[in-house]
Amino acid sequence: MSAKIFHKYIRLFAAVLCAGSLALSPALPVEAQAPTAAELALAANRALPVQSNEVPNWPAGPVVGAESAILMELQTGTILYSKNIHQREYPASTTKILTTLIAAEQCQMDEIVTFSHDAVFDTPWDSSHIAMDVGQELTMEQCLNAILIRSANEVCYAVAEHITGTTDWQVFSDIMNARAGELGCLNTHFVNPNGLPDEDHYTTAYDLAMIGRAFFANEMLCKITLSPRIDFPATDKLPQGKLENNHMEIIPGGTYAYEYIVGCKTGYTDDARSCLVSCAEKNGLKLICVVMRDEAPNHYEDTISLFEYGFSNFERVNVAQTETKYNIDNTGLFYSGNDIFGSSRPFLSLNREDFIVLPRTVSFGEVSSSISYEAADENQAAVISYSYQEVPLGTVRVDFNADSQEPSIFDREDGSAPEQGSQEDKPVIFVNLAFLLTAGAVLAALLLLWLIARLILRNYHISPRSGRRGWRKRSRRRKRGSRKYRGPDF
Repeated sequence: MSAKIFHKYIRLFAAVLCAGSLALSPALPVEAQAPTAAELALAANRALPVQSNEVPNWPAGPVVGAESAILMELQTGTILYSKNIHQREYPASTTKILTTLIAAEQCQMDEIVTFSHDAVFDTPWDSSHIAMDVGQELTMEQCLNAILIRSANEVCYAVAEHITGTTDWQVFSDIMNARAGELGCLNTHFVNPNGLPDEDHYTTAYDLAMIGRAFFANEMLCKITLSPRIDFPATDKLPQGKLENNHMEIIPGGTYAYEYIVGCKTGYTDDARSCLVSCAEKNGLKLICVVMRDEAPNHYEDTISLFEYGFSNFERVNVAQTETKYNIDNTGLFYSGNDIFGSSRPFLSLNREDFIVLPRTVSFGEVSSSISYEAADENQAAVISYSYQEVPLGTVRVDFNADSQEPSIFDREDGSAPEQGSQEDKPVIFVNLAFLLTAGAVLAALLLLWLIARLILRNYHISPRSGRRGWRKRSRRRKRGSRKYRGPDF
């Protein structure tokens, strides 16, 4: 049975329960007995399992009304909360974070975008728009504001035409799908730049979070999403100008304003229901939250609940300051701590900027690690991956560090070695090959000279007597020997 069918049965079961409860309470007023479709959907979704809650010793996440939801740390990609994160859903206008990301990557902000007949009239009149007319113009920066603040569908079409030079939406969709693949999306297929309903236009909570990692890393795009309104001045190509308010309620000034919000984008269609992709930052932890197929205003409440869960139960751990020793493949080639020669400089070191995200319920000693030598960066020797119960927590790079100025025992003013377990000692992995090879060669040469000298001394005898007296004694011995035997005379 597919996950989609299973969830339909869950929602049907919740509806039957509600109907049964109504039948058992005939005395209540009819108005109090009839649950709305939204309430039934929320009840069914809240009954769905949360996969991250099944991880041993993992902090229990909140119950949310979204059919699928994810909480991800932006830099490491660590998944803190997961609920049906790979289930295909309709994204509605959250599609626009990819459209604007591509535009920001490929265009200058002062480029002029002209609105074609197709861009204007292919946009349904009852969908989000800012009433642009054929032939009118906006700068690319104004377009991004209109898309992210007012979710303007005709502006998405115009931007797609501007980038591709054609009115064929499929051309821009190909660009979107290719970029989504580069960002790590696994189950995404887009057919238009704005998220208007289409059976072949779908994504997942996980994929939207992966797109969000790039989107929310762009400071300009984040800033636009939090702007209270668009205010375009009148020009020859925009006679009336434009003034439109931001209706996203999680931004400053909104009904559900969240003080740590960094950026956001909502979406809604009848099929997609309410969706929200957002990012918040607190105490150096930057989290991305995606809720899909939720009900308004629960998509705001669920998002804030997930952010609070993340900030309360997880923390950044700088591995370079925490890892005390690390052997690579147990070969002994790499080792932690100061080397025996003291003055050597580290050849490899753990990257000091890298960190992992760890639940507060788990100690660093419980974390597993593995190493890969297939480093993408030429300045890296390897990458160490950390996980807990097969949940990835992040990676740390092992960098080539030949020019590092890490202090050694001879660099200290008092001549003392770094204290055991100190941060200065912990992060460095030494492998000073040049010094070790030179020292080995010198020692080998001295040993060879000693063996040669010993061999000469053992095989060369020097008499203790010498001088003229010794010469006379040896001469008399030769004469006595000659008298004892004489050969025949001739």
